[in-house]
Amino acid sequence: MMDINKVAFIGLGVMGSPMAGYLQQKGFNTTAYNRTHSKAKAWQALYNGKIAATPREAARDADIVFMCIGNDNDVRGVCYGDDGILAGLKPGAILIDHTTASATLAHELENACHKQGNHFMDCPVSGGQSGAEKGCLTIMCGGDEKTFAVVKPVMESYARQIQLVGRCGAGQRCKMVNQICIAGVLQGLSEGLLLAETVGLDIHQVVETLKFGAAGSWQMENRAETMAKNQFDFGFAIDWMRKDLGICLEEAERQNIDLPLTREVDERYAKLQQEGCGRMDTSALILALKK
Repeated sequence: MMDINKVAFIGLGVMGSPMAGYLQQKGFNTTAYNRTHSKAKAWQALYNGKIAATPREAARDADIVFMCIGNDNDVRGVCYGDDGILAGLKPGAILIDHTTASATLAHELENACHKQGNHFMDCPVSGGQSGAEKGCLTIMCGGDEKTFAVVKPVMESYARQIQLVGRCGAGQRCKMVNQICIAGVLQGLSEGLLLAETVGLDIHQVVETLKFGAAGSWQMENRAETMAKNQFDFGFAIDWMRKDLGICLEEAERQNIDLPLTREVDERYAKLQQEGCGRMDTSALILALKK
């Protein structure tokens, strides 16, 4: 198995910063890059890692380069060009994309890496900011078994569950399934809470009664009571969920299947965005029903 010494991490947002921090703390020689340099400096001060001025500089000599950015175009922006990651990768190095992006982009990057003697895996994550900070993310991986065997022990620095779900693109498609399921759970939870509030049930008692039964979910246990209190200033923002659901709906169109619930939830989130709620947590879906 490849001996991993030097790694790079591109993107130091609320997810990437602690993920890169765990790599540095676990003994991997980590160089980080962030488009906003002040965030890179803050990460360096917190974790005592190295920072680079460009993605290419960060990737230079790295055995594995990780990315966790915003969307497809953001990923392309740090991968291509004279200062991009691909220009800095040494022969045989591995590029891992933790961004929730399209399967189309995953195949594009796999081809780009293959042409220059590198390896690629799409590895979107689930668990949100809290999971990243606690080092207990879930990672859905698309790629070949040999590359997975190399990167899995490294990703264990910040993840609790890591699964190879298929070839390139499968990781992103598995993440689509994840987001569709979350959308459905939040829709059901919102409607259930609306009924509970209307008939005067105690929400805490409802949650304590139901959370270990068939209706139980992470969303119920962690968001039901805050939803009832109209508290939405934490967690995964509607803006990002709409980006993810858009990816799901585009994939569904390519596969010629219909996702009616996903479309419905996406439309409700769109209305909340128009009302200035885009930075609220996705559990704010209940506001769309109350309106």
